[in-house]
Amino acid sequence: MMWVMNDGGGHNCPKKTDDICGDVCGQGSSRLSLSRIRCILRGIDLKTYIFLFVLVPTCIFGIYVHGQKISYFLRPLWESPPKPFHDIPHYYHENVSMETLCRLHGWGVREFPRRVYDAVLFSNEVDILTVRWQELYPYITQFVLLESNSTFSGIQKPMVFASNRDQFKFAEPRLTYGSIGGRFKKGENPFVEEAMQRVALDQLLKIAGITDDDLLIMSDVDEIPSRHTINLLRWCDDIPQVLHLRLKNYLYSFEFLVDDKSWRASVHRYQTGKTRYAHYRQTDDILADAGWHCSFCFRHISEFIFKMKAYSHNDRVRFSHYLNPRRVQRVICKGADLFDMLPEEYTFKEIIGKMGPIPHSFSAVHLPSYLLENADKYKFLLPGNCLRESG
Repeated sequence: MMWVMNDGGGHNCPKKTDDICGDVCGQGSSRLSLSRIRCILRGIDLKTYIFLFVLVPTCIFGIYVHGQKISYFLRPLWESPPKPFHDIPHYYHENVSMETLCRLHGWGVREFPRRVYDAVLFSNEVDILTVRWQELYPYITQFVLLESNSTFSGIQKPMVFASNRDQFKFAEPRLTYGSIGGRFKKGENPFVEEAMQRVALDQLLKIAGITDDDLLIMSDVDEIPSRHTINLLRWCDDIPQVLHLRLKNYLYSFEFLVDDKSWRASVHRYQTGKTRYAHYRQTDDILADAGWHCSFCFRHISEFIFKMKAYSHNDRVRFSHYLNPRRVQRVICKGADLFDMLPEEYTFKEIIGKMGPIPHSFSAVHLPSYLLENADKYKFLLPGNCLRESG
């Protein structure tokens, strides 16, 4: 089929023509474009229709829903892995003397232990804070806790620790507590509010009386150094000025062991004017097998939902149904990801190896002693108890 415009602006049609082309002949230019569209559509077969009106929209919808997954899967193409840590082997046995343990690490032993300060920013993790403080209590000089009425994402929150302070009477004589008002700036990067609170925590440490060469534990509430790790570092001489702690990484409870790659927790020999409270990489040295990181380890479904909306990565809640309580409970028991994300890794091998739910673990060996001593109260953190309270 073809059509030709003559010098006079009319249409000359060849003899071989179909009805549509016939409609074009003798018509003004106002109907030309519509008729051409009809001609084109007449020539499209069924497969092309399916491609245009089924497959293309499906692909667009798939990218919208799973775009984040695609981005994370392709991460090895656009981001190189960070520089490897220098892993320091960790030696410990309850029947081995401290002098021997320090010597095994290449360190000397002190005549008396250093003072230790444990400083945290607190949101709503009452249960895990209790486990943390009970684990560290024998060796802590001062617990330092800062609480805000604002989440990092700018959502107003109650002062949870202040409301539950009676539960922590065992730590009261060693507690320096501070509160800070939120700025509630809409649209601001959550990491800005987080950084402001960490600066305030620096000031609170000074009020607590920290001095040079005291040990300072920098970690989130759910990043718990083991008791014997802190005792080792307070007794040994010549330890690194800054030392990261490699923690076993758990999700939802101690039933779901992800890996042993949690590294953000750190211990510092305090230096006035130099030490700043931070939660990023600050040295290449890391001590192996130094504790536990139990992320999203809550008793109540409502606590999961609150953290999903409140913490610095709240942009991961891409769809409202992610916050459905029944979905949250189902995801917890399955060991899947609350945000339906792929693993944050730097090689295709690691990404593929971690895809899917986390395997269930049935070991409760080498966990915080207080947890096992109070197993009935904290059974939701132990293997085989994935169901959460609805409140």
